[in-house]
Amino acid sequence: MGSEIVLMLLGVLFVMILSGIHIGIALGLISGLGVYLIVGNVDAALSIISSTAYDAVRNQVFAVIPLFVLMGDIVAKSGAATDLYRLCDRGLSRLPGRLAVATVAGNAVFAAVTGVSVASAATFSRVAYPEMRRFGYQRKYALGAVAGSACLGMLIPPSILLIVWGILTEISVGALFVAGVVPGIVLALLFAIYNVVKAIRNPEVAPKITVDVSDEETPEQRRKERLGGLGILALIATVIGGIWGGFFTPSEAAGMGVVGALILGVAKGMRGPQLLQAIYDAGKTTAPILFLLITASMYSRLLAFGGIVGIIQGFFNDLGVSPFMLVLIIAVIWLLLGMLIDSVSIILLTVPIFVPLVMQTGFDPVAFAIFGILVIEAGLLTPPFGLLVYTVKGSVVDSEVTLSDIFIGSVPYLIMILMVAAMIWAFPSLAIGLITFM
Repeated sequence: MGSEIVLMLLGVLFVMILSGIHIGIALGLISGLGVYLIVGNVDAALSIISSTAYDAVRNQVFAVIPLFVLMGDIVAKSGAATDLYRLCDRGLSRLPGRLAVATVAGNAVFAAVTGVSVASAATFSRVAYPEMRRFGYQRKYALGAVAGSACLGMLIPPSILLIVWGILTEISVGALFVAGVVPGIVLALLFAIYNVVKAIRNPEVAPKITVDVSDEETPEQRRKERLGGLGILALIATVIGGIWGGFFTPSEAAGMGVVGALILGVAKGMRGPQLLQAIYDAGKTTAPILFLLITASMYSRLLAFGGIVGIIQGFFNDLGVSPFMLVLIIAVIWLLLGMLIDSVSIILLTVPIFVPLVMQTGFDPVAFAIFGILVIEAGLLTPPFGLLVYTVKGSVVDSEVTLSDIFIGSVPYLIMILMVAAMIWAFPSLAIGLITFM
């Protein structure tokens, strides 16, 4: 009886989400109603739901999200991202399509302090896109480089999606961070190679820059650029190096990251009002995520009460679906959901159901997490939702840019993301090899 109730309510849940009801509210309402219908007692249902929410809130891992978001906001508002981009551009001056490659390199490094793709997309839309257009880069090529490379923020640690996945599945967040490094580097290299090859085969998309951009800068500007760019690298070494070396837990590393970001921000000229604005913005970003995680814990409890995971496992076992087909079905569902809802919501809705299914096949849970993040990440670029596409559209200062321009420019990046996901499925050691080595 309980499983029938849960299945019915899952259908209601998707209808509520597609009709525009906030996913957190939908999860909370469905979870409360479902537990009540199963236990048949209001007081017992409220006790179960409230204890589940309390246990979720008191989990110290939750502190990682606001701290890493705050670190990223301070760095973004300090102007260090612009410094980083210019340093990358100068270091890649001999490459065809160098500004696009610098955008990829800058996003890869910037991702290691923000953890949020949207922040990278918004920042580089204002920093890199105008620079590329100033030197005659084709609009779709430039937009694709900004939107596509922003996806690196969801894979390269400290990724918010990896943290959410770790909290839901009780996998070590530190292990997920380590597992995301090599796939993130591979993806960034693919993006960079694509941009160089595209510029060589079709020089019109990225005309050769004959002017040394650094000549337009004063010595003081160059000094500040070095401070910002090297400051970000030092911050990454502190946070990620501390986790890898076993000196910090992810929560402690996040706290150290905020301290380092504050030092960098003050050194870059940030003062009270700017720092307060960064804190406010971090709060506005993290509050909805934490609310979603609390309601997702309630949703997971409902699934456990109804035994829904066992029923779905039995369904696939009865069908005789091979492990390959199972993962393919899951990937297609994720891509379809990516056209409709955001990445965090996809993880909250599907991971509690899909992870136990895949674990039955013997696939490594950490490698599957990286595979899942990549496929879900691809949804950030798929129409009609494409969160990163809309972020770029709202951030670029160019009235001639259309959504179709960004979607078309992003297609090669979408394909490359799926290629790396397939590589992880075929060779899990690409994700877990570094963990084994350490």
